[in-house]
Amino acid sequence: MPSQKKVAYSKQLNELLDTYDKIMIVGCDNVRSRQMQNIRIALRGKAILLMGKNTLIKKIMTDRCSKSGADRDKQIVAKLVADELITGNVGLIFTNGDLQKIKEVVEKERVQAPAKAGSLAPVDVTVPAGNTGLEPTKTSFFQALSIATKITKGMVEIIKDEKVVTAGTKVGSSEATLLQMLGINPFFYGLVIQYIWDQGSVYSAEVLNLTQQDKISRFQEGVSNVAAISLALGWTTKASFPHVVMNAFKDFLAVSLGTDYDFDEFKGKELKESILRGPVASAAPAAGGSGGGAAAPPPKKEEEEEEDEDIGLSLFD
Repeated sequence: MPSQKKVAYSKQLNELLDTYDKIMIVGCDNVRSRQMQNIRIALRGKAILLMGKNTLIKKIMTDRCSKSGADRDKQIVAKLVADELITGNVGLIFTNGDLQKIKEVVEKERVQAPAKAGSLAPVDVTVPAGNTGLEPTKTSFFQALSIATKITKGMVEIIKDEKVVTAGTKVGSSEATLLQMLGINPFFYGLVIQYIWDQGSVYSAEVLNLTQQDKISRFQEGVSNVAAISLALGWTTKASFPHVVMNAFKDFLAVSLGTDYDFDEFKGKELKESILRGPVASAAPAAGGSGGGAAAPPPKKEEEEEEDEDIGLSLFD
């Protein structure tokens, strides 16, 4: 027989699945109990954070699907359980509200922490150049990490910026000790949104980083693709209808240009004359008019070269 705690937990999870349509799977590594309590308080009235063993959560979801047979429960099992999205140290946030606001609450509750030896670095860590305030006896720590230094006014000075930890790698003992001596706490820990289940669809947390303009651009791109496919197949849809009307208008205009018939419905006669007339060069402003420009001065007459006249005299006469 299951324990009373498991029965109560199963009842709570089933009630949450019945009430909420959106589930956020969040990573909980390096999150302290006090920090978790603050997150629950910040989410109050907006969402509910549920923690528990992954095996128990999967079993409750699978049993629920086998009993009800509902399509929604089948989607949850197929997307969350079968695809192994509930793996590792994770929790579930249930909500019906705006996911962007829930994301803001989760990201706000982050705590700065030092780099501990053996922990996985979430970001790159760079030691800045400058005076460290450490005595020359501490140069061995910098030498172990191949960091160029010099002694300035009896203090160790780093010559240039040096990256000591790479994101995704474990922090070594030397790196952790050096960062601790320099007073650098490079990491921020909190709940990390990994996946979102939204009414049967599953997507990663990067989708929540899209701005409103990004969403509009993606939507317009999708509408353009639908219109192009509809035009290619000859199907009239809401996306292709404006293009169909425009193409029909072009056909009417071509018929009007090729014949003597004018369409009065869209001022076809004026449009036809405008097309046949073609672009007209702008008229030059009349002389002395109010065109705003001064009249051009008359061209200067080239001075005629003087010709030597022969007066019948010679230098030898």
